Amino acid sequence: MTDSTALTRTFTGTASDGTALTAIYLAQPASRAAIGLIVAGDTLPHIVHWGRPLSDPATLLAAYDALKPQRVSGALDDTAWPTVLPTQAESWIGKPRVVLRRAGIELFPKFTVTGITTEGALEATLDATTGEQYTDVTGRSRTTRPVRVPGVVVTAHDDEQGIGIEWRLELTPGGLVRQKATVTNLSTNPAPLEVGNIELGFPLPESASEILTTTGHHLRERSPQRQPMTIGRFEKPQLAGRPDFDASLLLTAGVPGFGFEHGEAYSVHVGWSGNSVLSAERLPYTQGVIGGGELLFGGEVTLAPQGEGQSSYETPWLFGSFGDGLNEIAARFHDYVRSRHPRLFVAGRPVLLNTWEAVYFQHDFDTLAALADKAADSGVERFVVDDGWFGSRRDDTSGLGDWQISPDVWPEGPKSLQALADYVHGKGMQFGLWFEPEMVSPDSEVTRNHPDWILSPTAGRLPLQGRSQQVLDLTNPEAFDYIFECMDTLVGDLKIDYIKWDHNKLVTEACSRYSGRPAVHAQTLAVYDIFKKLKERHPGLEIESCSSGGGRVDLGILEYADRIWVSDCVDPVERADIQRYTSLLVPPAMMGEHVGASPAHSTQRATSQELRMAMAFFGHMGIEWNLLKEPEESLAELAVWVDEFKKHRDWFAIDTCVHADSNDPAVRLDGMVMPNRDAAIYRFTQLTTSQTYPAAPVHLPGLDPERTYRVSPLDPSLDLTGLTNGQSTLGWWNEEGVVMTGEALQRYGIRPPSLHPQQAVLFKAVAC
Repeated sequence: MTDSTALTRTFTGTASDGTALTAIYLAQPASRAAIGLIVAGDTLPHIVHWGRPLSDPATLLAAYDALKPQRVSGALDDTAWPTVLPTQAESWIGKPRVVLRRAGIELFPKFTVTGITTEGALEATLDATTGEQYTDVTGRSRTTRPVRVPGVVVTAHDDEQGIGIEWRLELTPGGLVRQKATVTNLSTNPAPLEVGNIELGFPLPESASEILTTTGHHLRERSPQRQPMTIGRFEKPQLAGRPDFDASLLLTAGVPGFGFEHGEAYSVHVGWSGNSVLSAERLPYTQGVIGGGELLFGGEVTLAPQGEGQSSYETPWLFGSFGDGLNEIAARFHDYVRSRHPRLFVAGRPVLLNTWEAVYFQHDFDTLAALADKAADSGVERFVVDDGWFGSRRDDTSGLGDWQISPDVWPEGPKSLQALADYVHGKGMQFGLWFEPEMVSPDSEVTRNHPDWILSPTAGRLPLQGRSQQVLDLTNPEAFDYIFECMDTLVGDLKIDYIKWDHNKLVTEACSRYSGRPAVHAQTLAVYDIFKKLKERHPGLEIESCSSGGGRVDLGILEYADRIWVSDCVDPVERADIQRYTSLLVPPAMMGEHVGASPAHSTQRATSQELRMAMAFFGHMGIEWNLLKEPEESLAELAVWVDEFKKHRDWFAIDTCVHADSNDPAVRLDGMVMPNRDAAIYRFTQLTTSQTYPAAPVHLPGLDPERTYRVSPLDPSLDLTGLTNGQSTLGWWNEEGVVMTGEALQRYGIRPPSLHPQQAVLFKAVAC
């Protein structure tokens, strides 16, 4: 297939048993991705192809006879062959994936397809109303207008039980598949329809027998773990009101040993910022199914009888990506996220300084103005004031929710917060401010005046506290309006360019005293609504999603957020893998990567300035460091690295992020490759000592094997003084470097400098 445009094709035919077949084929040839469905008779669709484009899409019709299982002894008359939403009516006896109840009684639906439409469209980006065109460093035009994509919409009913389903699937330009379902109460029965669970999925080929997920905790997010795909169910539920630190951004199944560079693999992600689950399941009768969906508490979502109120529930998008290795899988997610924020990727991200680890709660005008001076001298372009500027917030035990500037810390006049914002703007930097809008301190004016605004299981008992705070009920219109008006006013008055939006407490026992129901679902929608309204009111405002660091990282929040804070741990040794596995979902340009102090505040590990700066180089570079206490030589070195970052950041915004596989667990090789593969920058990190001494050659993924490249150190890494334990010179580590083919660099690689543990260097490969 040579057609470079998106394709949607429909074929009809008849199976060998006389069943009428409709096959739908969706393809994005430019991204080498396609998906094929079959509707057999009036049943829900089966996904029968997910992979590279087919040379003859009409052969999809044969997949029904080719894949439909035979009846076997001791089972039902139809052997389980999961559709996109399997039920017991189609012999699925695994964990229920469609849970609906009426008057507390479980329903067992059998859906009959009533319509198939082959069309789909990406929703407009957040700033679609402007109709602006943006041009990136390659000259490529990026638009805010909606983009038509191949898609299919299938409607189905269970008329006896009064349930309707609309299932939608779309294939994005980057080859990412997304599907969602809408459940509608079609009954006039006065008892509402309760939605317990809707879990969508993708079938796996038999060869995908190993699962990769991540686990973690505060200060150690995204730690990889693997296990075989066995018969049974593996799931990663998240019930903290957010994805949380232990969340697996992706659940990936692939051939045993799949890595970043090679190995057929398939990934799913739930684009939702509330409670959710990712799962892999296999019955003795089936191959594996991976998927997920929102997790709902009893009574959280109930659908009114037809014509009497809210009668439909829409699931979050379930995203699917496949590839030959995790690098290709991640590239599809990155392409999608960039499409949601076209303005962010036309140029590199501004270098940021955040005041948290510099001063914590010790705010005053003179200190922060002096810090702003140092920041500007170091090349910083955005200055963000963190927690401690409002109410009684002198520590983390009080004041949260009182979003009024504290006169004790920021008195009116020349040393006010307004004066600081003006001072920062006057130095040519953007001004940012920290908020935690979803939380309140029990010791706060808002709690004393509105105790009913707190999510709690009963009127007389609060949930277990976390960080001396509780969760504000944003599903209560009064609480929502209060928060929005406070933020809206401050953004306007101070001319705030950037909000660091934090979320520090696990959301537990989250019942609304306003509605009398569990409220995680509605709370999540309210958060999205505030993001959206603030951005509509203040064009150009950027908002970071921070949740005790990396506790809320998902494609739901990334529809609105412009950046995520990867982790509260800025120790570069810990960050090596935290950032690597976060980049499976998030483009580095939207990942907050900061240069911190040594020893690191979170681990007390001492590291070199070179390692700390190299580890922040590919992402949205920032500084989390009290520059007022650093010697001039450290500040001069920081300015050199910031200046070097600025030379490359426009490309980093759109580059392909790659990670190399290695048999040596002591090293990491990561890189950013230009879309046309004209050049790449790589980072080699020696985390600990290796069995090989000096370290073995590393291969460089992403290059064009047919071209030649000059490989040489990036300027700030040219001097290895203090970094290396090598006792002779490394032949190519000089300004001239060495010229090799992309094939040789990818297959046999190049010898990195022999570094001490906890050191990193950067080097470039430029096509000759």
